[in-house]
Amino acid sequence: MNNEQIKHNLASTDHWLRLLFMVLFVILLEVAGVVMLATIVLQFLFTIISGGPNDNLRQLGNQIASYIYQILQFLIYNSEEKPFPFAEWPQP
Repeated sequence: MNNEQIKHNLASTDHWLRLLFMVLFVILLEVAGVVMLATIVLQFLFTIISGGPNDNLRQLGNQIASYIYQILQFLIYNSEEKPFPFAEWPQP
């Protein structure tokens, strides 16, 4: 790679804009992780009390897991599609 190509890459607004989106999605990934942890704890407590898992919590956990997967795919450049809130919320 020559110096001209490096200068062109550094001057490209697409790369810097993607960096801003990546920072946003890292923050959203942390929030999703906390929500997932709360879902896990609630599901465990619900199972202890009722004897079985809650279907709504199971569906929520599945959606959050899909959302985390979408964020990670975007962050490691396996996808150019931005996850929620720039796309639909993942459905199970």
